[in-house]
Amino acid sequence: MKAVERPPTPANAVNEDARVRESPSTTACRSCGCSELTALLDLGRQPLANALRRKDELGTPEATYPLEVVFCEACSLVQITESISPEVLFRDYPYFSSVSPSLVEHARLIAMRMVEERALGSQSLVMEVASNDGYLLQHYRDAGVPVLGVEPARNVAAVAESRGVPTSCVFFGSETAAELAADGRRPDVLHANNVLAHVPDLNGFVAGIAMLLDEKGRAVIEVPYVKALLDKCEFDTIYHEHLCYFSLSALEALFRRHGLVVEDVEQVEIHGGSLRVFAGSGSMAERRPSVERLLEEERDWRVHEPRTYAEFGDRVLRVKEELRALLAGIKEQGLRIAAYGAAAKGSTLLNTFEIGSETLDFVADASPHKQGYSMPGSELPIVSPAHLVESRPDYVLLLAWNFADEILEQQKAYRDLGGRFIIPIPEPRIV
Repeated sequence: MKAVERPPTPANAVNEDARVRESPSTTACRSCGCSELTALLDLGRQPLANALRRKDELGTPEATYPLEVVFCEACSLVQITESISPEVLFRDYPYFSSVSPSLVEHARLIAMRMVEERALGSQSLVMEVASNDGYLLQHYRDAGVPVLGVEPARNVAAVAESRGVPTSCVFFGSETAAELAADGRRPDVLHANNVLAHVPDLNGFVAGIAMLLDEKGRAVIEVPYVKALLDKCEFDTIYHEHLCYFSLSALEALFRRHGLVVEDVEQVEIHGGSLRVFAGSGSMAERRPSVERLLEEERDWRVHEPRTYAEFGDRVLRVKEELRALLAGIKEQGLRIAAYGAAAKGSTLLNTFEIGSETLDFVADASPHKQGYSMPGSELPIVSPAHLVESRPDYVLLLAWNFADEILEQQKAYRDLGGRFIIPIPEPRIV
């Protein structure tokens, strides 16, 4: 299969960092262990997408690591080959979920729904794994339902605690689950939103979920959907934190291995297209028709066949050519361009497409935790969104395209001044 051409290693990059490369590149499927993995896409060597650069680091060597995507025909799991230590990736983390109002509202809606459907009250317990800053659990807390977050990032867990969301600052897996179960902490509802893709030990993680759930407990798990990644050319969701890209077929096989039954599944729009899976264990768990319908749809689009994914790399190259041509045309007119969204996906796009300070003036981001730093690889400065009105670039490349509606509304003042946004995915367009 044709892979995306490798961008050159930046002159200031280093190729090895023993502290980070604690885990070797995988040669077997992270889920089923099959050694027959098919190469799908190679994005070359890239810096860690959330390794924002301090001012004193600018111009100094920056470690880069392979970013290659492979496919397991045995269980249909799409995954990257490189494993970076979670201690490096997540102990001090710059992403705070509460920065996005639409994400908080998405969390509120599912929380209120589960309170009603599961008849949750003061004697219940809701747990979230990778609970971030309490963006979801706060809604259960406000409804009078006891909560517990499990969040390994020390800085993020501290924010959750300060907001009144009890949080255990540990990595989740079978060992943590055993300790929680021994302490009598078995949740009525266990959430795991956008964390399963981050886990090197998939089987240990899912075994931990199964260990915590009794027959009445239910897990609610959200993951970006690999079909959306393919259909919308969402290649920029590929970075070292995201080890896996799931179909329902891959999830069902993984859960079944640990005695969990996928009872229901929904497709939701968050993060460019995600699956929300409801899972239980024991005799009370029962699969609904929605599960078989989606599994059948996946069989129809040949989820288990490498050829389904074969054209993805060519599509990425086309988007690269189109976006670089669009930006070059704007610059030739003497106009200025900035970017919005210092997200991990922005790092992947900028580094894969080799877009830097020759094209963009800065990157605006609403998170105060990112402002004052610079983007990995490109070293573009990260500033407050207020800088858009102050500086008034002619165009803004929207790196956080998954929150386009929210950001376009937030930046009405800039747009009223004549500013325009470029949305790069699934193909470049100006709004």
